[in-house]
Amino acid sequence: MEQLTFFHDHTLLILIIITILVSQMLVSMLFNKFIHRYLLEGQLIEMIWTILPAFTLVLIALPSLRLLYIMDEVSNPMLSVKAIGHQWYWSYEYSDYKNLEFDSYMIPTSDLKPFQFRLLDVDNRMVIPFLTQVRLIVTSADVIHSWTVPALGVKIDATPGRLNQASFNISRTGLFYGQCSEICGANHSFMPIVIESI
Repeated sequence: MEQLTFFHDHTLLILIIITILVSQMLVSMLFNKFIHRYLLEGQLIEMIWTILPAFTLVLIALPSLRLLYIMDEVSNPMLSVKAIGHQWYWSYEYSDYKNLEFDSYMIPTSDLKPFQFRLLDVDNRMVIPFLTQVRLIVTSADVIHSWTVPALGVKIDATPGRLNQASFNISRTGLFYGQCSEICGANHSFMPIVIESI
Protein backbone atom coordinates (compact mmCIF):
# COMPACT_ATOMS: atom_id res chain seq x y z
CA MET A 1 0.00 0.00 0.00
CA GLU A 2 2.89 2.36 0.69
CA GLN A 3 4.09 1.99 -2.89
CA LEU A 4 0.64 3.06 -4.13
CA THR A 5 0.84 6.18 -1.98
CA PHE A 6 4.33 7.00 -3.25
CA PHE A 7 3.23 6.53 -6.86
CA HIS A 8 0.20 8.76 -6.27
CA ASP A 9 2.43 11.49 -4.82
CA HIS A 10 4.93 11.13 -7.69
CA THR A 11 2.21 11.45 -10.35
CA LEU A 12 0.50 14.30 -8.53
CA LEU A 13 3.77 16.24 -8.37
CA ILE A 14 4.23 15.86 -12.13
CA LEU A 15 0.64 16.98 -12.76
CA ILE A 16 1.04 20.02 -10.50
CA ILE A 17 4.21 21.07 -12.34
CA ILE A 18 2.44 20.69 -15.72
CA THR A 19 -0.58 22.67 -14.48
CA ILE A 20 1.60 25.51 -13.18
CA LEU A 21 3.61 25.70 -16.42
CA VAL A 22 0.53 25.69 -18.65
CA SER A 23 -1.22 28.28 -16.46
CA GLN A 24 1.85 30.52 -16.52
CA MET A 25 2.05 30.27 -20.32
CA LEU A 26 -1.67 30.96 -20.68
CA VAL A 27 -1.52 34.06 -18.47
CA SER A 28 1.57 35.37 -20.26
CA MET A 29 -0.12 34.86 -23.65
CA LEU A 30 -3.27 36.68 -22.52
CA PHE A 31 -1.36 39.77 -21.40
CA ASN A 32 1.18 39.76 -24.24
CA LYS A 33 0.79 42.65 -26.70
CA PHE A 34 3.36 41.39 -29.21
CA ILE A 35 2.35 39.25 -32.18
CA HIS A 36 4.22 37.70 -35.09
CA ARG A 37 1.87 37.52 -38.06
CA TYR A 38 4.36 35.98 -40.46
CA LEU A 39 5.52 33.07 -38.30
CA LEU A 40 4.63 29.96 -40.32
CA GLU A 41 6.65 27.23 -38.64
CA GLY A 42 8.91 26.64 -35.69
CA GLN A 43 10.81 23.37 -36.00
CA LEU A 44 12.58 23.72 -32.67
CA ILE A 45 9.52 24.47 -30.56
CA GLU A 46 7.51 21.71 -32.28
CA MET A 47 10.27 19.23 -31.53
CA ILE A 48 10.38 20.39 -27.90
CA TRP A 49 6.63 20.08 -27.32
CA THR A 50 6.67 16.61 -28.85
CA ILE A 51 9.65 15.23 -26.92
CA LEU A 52 8.80 16.81 -23.54
CA PRO A 53 5.34 15.16 -23.19
CA ALA A 54 6.79 11.82 -24.32
CA PHE A 55 9.48 12.09 -21.65
CA THR A 56 6.83 13.02 -19.05
CA LEU A 57 4.78 9.95 -19.97
CA VAL A 58 7.85 7.76 -19.53
CA LEU A 59 8.39 9.30 -16.07
CA ILE A 60 4.86 8.23 -15.15
CA ALA A 61 4.79 4.86 -16.96
CA LEU A 62 7.98 3.30 -15.58
CA PRO A 63 7.04 3.55 -11.87
CA SER A 64 3.51 2.45 -12.76
CA LEU A 65 4.71 -0.71 -14.50
CA ARG A 66 7.09 -1.46 -11.63
CA LEU A 67 4.24 -1.09 -9.15
CA LEU A 68 1.96 -3.38 -11.19
CA TYR A 69 4.67 -6.04 -11.19
CA ILE A 70 5.27 -5.73 -7.43
CA MET A 71 1.57 -5.89 -6.56
CA ASP A 72 0.94 -8.95 -8.73
CA GLU A 73 3.64 -11.04 -7.10
CA VAL A 74 2.56 -13.50 -4.41
CA SER A 75 5.53 -14.49 -2.26
CA ASN A 76 5.44 -16.95 0.65
CA PRO A 77 2.01 -16.24 2.11
CA MET A 78 1.62 -17.12 5.77
CA LEU A 79 -2.16 -17.31 5.49
CA SER A 80 -4.51 -18.16 2.64
CA VAL A 81 -8.13 -17.07 2.69
CA LYS A 82 -10.72 -17.94 0.08
CA ALA A 83 -13.54 -15.43 -0.48
CA ILE A 84 -16.61 -16.63 -2.38
CA GLY A 85 -19.13 -14.11 -3.67
CA HIS A 86 -22.82 -14.96 -3.57
CA GLN A 87 -25.93 -12.97 -4.34
CA TRP A 88 -25.70 -10.98 -1.99
CA TYR A 89 -23.17 -11.90 0.67
CA TRP A 90 -19.59 -13.12 0.99
CA SER A 91 -18.42 -16.41 2.45
CA TYR A 92 -14.87 -17.02 3.66
CA GLU A 93 -12.79 -20.17 4.07
CA TYR A 94 -9.62 -20.36 6.17
CA SER A 95 -8.10 -23.65 5.04
CA ASP A 96 -4.45 -23.36 6.14
CA TYR A 97 -4.59 -23.95 9.87
CA LYS A 98 -8.15 -24.90 10.65
CA ASN A 99 -10.99 -25.80 8.35
CA LEU A 100 -13.05 -22.73 9.18
CA GLU A 101 -15.87 -21.46 6.97
CA PHE A 102 -18.44 -18.74 7.59
CA ASP A 103 -20.82 -16.43 5.77
CA SER A 104 -20.66 -12.66 6.11
CA TYR A 105 -23.97 -10.80 5.77
CA MET A 106 -24.64 -7.09 6.06
CA ILE A 107 -26.22 -6.11 9.38
CA PRO A 108 -29.73 -4.73 8.79
CA THR A 109 -30.27 -1.12 9.84
CA SER A 110 -32.70 -2.16 12.58
CA ASP A 111 -30.05 -4.40 14.24
CA LEU A 112 -27.16 -1.91 14.26
CA LYS A 113 -25.44 -1.18 17.56
CA PRO A 114 -24.01 2.25 18.41
CA PHE A 115 -20.93 3.21 16.37
CA GLN A 116 -21.62 0.64 13.66
CA PHE A 117 -21.82 1.89 10.09
CA ARG A 118 -25.05 1.57 8.17
CA LEU A 119 -24.67 -0.51 4.97
CA LEU A 120 -21.01 -1.24 5.81
CA ASP A 121 -20.92 -3.48 8.90
CA VAL A 122 -21.27 -7.25 8.72
CA ASP A 123 -22.19 -9.93 11.22
CA ASN A 124 -18.97 -11.97 10.71
CA ARG A 125 -15.79 -10.07 9.91
CA MET A 126 -12.82 -11.48 8.06
CA VAL A 127 -10.07 -11.53 10.72
CA ILE A 128 -6.46 -11.19 9.57
CA PRO A 129 -3.29 -10.81 11.68
CA PHE A 130 -1.40 -7.63 10.86
CA LEU A 131 2.17 -7.71 9.50
CA THR A 132 1.36 -11.05 7.87
CA GLN A 133 1.56 -11.82 4.17
CA VAL A 134 -1.94 -12.92 3.14
CA ARG A 135 -2.96 -14.63 -0.08
CA LEU A 136 -6.58 -14.02 -0.98
CA ILE A 137 -8.22 -16.41 -3.42
CA VAL A 138 -11.47 -15.05 -4.82
CA THR A 139 -14.22 -16.75 -6.79
CA SER A 140 -17.97 -16.53 -7.21
CA ALA A 141 -20.80 -19.01 -6.90
CA ASP A 142 -23.29 -17.30 -9.21
CA VAL A 143 -22.51 -14.04 -11.06
CA ILE A 144 -19.48 -11.76 -11.40
CA HIS A 145 -18.64 -9.89 -8.19
CA SER A 146 -15.62 -7.81 -7.23
CA TRP A 147 -13.94 -8.01 -3.80
CA THR A 148 -12.70 -4.48 -3.11
CA VAL A 149 -11.09 -2.87 -0.06
CA PRO A 150 -9.83 0.59 -1.10
CA ALA A 151 -7.81 1.22 2.09
CA LEU A 152 -5.62 -1.78 1.22
CA GLY A 153 -5.45 -1.04 -2.50
CA VAL A 154 -7.03 -4.41 -3.30
CA LYS A 155 -9.63 -5.05 -5.99
CA ILE A 156 -10.14 -8.56 -7.35
CA ASP A 157 -12.85 -9.79 -9.66
CA ALA A 158 -14.79 -12.83 -8.49
CA THR A 159 -15.76 -14.81 -11.57
CA PRO A 160 -17.80 -18.04 -11.47
CA GLY A 161 -15.64 -21.09 -12.21
CA ARG A 162 -12.38 -19.17 -11.96
CA LEU A 163 -9.95 -18.52 -9.11
CA ASN A 164 -8.25 -15.12 -8.90
CA GLN A 165 -5.62 -14.37 -6.31
CA ALA A 166 -4.01 -11.34 -4.77
CA SER A 167 -1.53 -10.76 -2.01
CA PHE A 168 -1.52 -8.05 0.63
CA ASN A 169 0.12 -7.20 3.91
CA ILE A 170 -1.75 -5.10 6.48
CA SER A 171 0.71 -2.87 8.33
CA ARG A 172 -1.62 -1.64 11.10
CA THR A 173 -4.46 -2.88 13.21
CA GLY A 174 -8.04 -1.74 12.79
CA LEU A 175 -11.12 -2.20 10.65
CA PHE A 176 -10.97 -1.94 6.88
CA TYR A 177 -14.21 -1.54 4.95
CA GLY A 178 -15.00 -2.43 1.37
CA GLN A 179 -17.84 -3.41 -0.91
CA CYS A 180 -18.60 -5.37 -4.02
CA SER A 181 -17.66 -3.07 -6.88
CA GLU A 182 -19.17 -5.01 -9.77
CA ILE A 183 -22.88 -4.58 -10.45
CA CYS A 184 -24.19 -8.05 -9.64
CA GLY A 185 -27.93 -7.64 -9.29
CA ALA A 186 -30.65 -5.88 -7.33
CA ASN A 187 -28.89 -5.98 -3.95
CA HIS A 188 -25.39 -5.29 -5.26
CA SER A 189 -24.87 -2.39 -2.86
CA PHE A 190 -25.78 -4.55 0.15
CA MET A 191 -22.78 -6.89 0.24
CA PRO A 192 -20.10 -5.10 2.26
CA ILE A 193 -16.68 -6.41 3.26
CA VAL A 194 -15.09 -5.82 6.66
CA ILE A 195 -11.55 -6.90 7.52
CA GLU A 196 -10.50 -6.81 11.14
CA SER A 197 -6.74 -6.63 11.50
CA ILE A 198 -5.55 -7.81 14.92
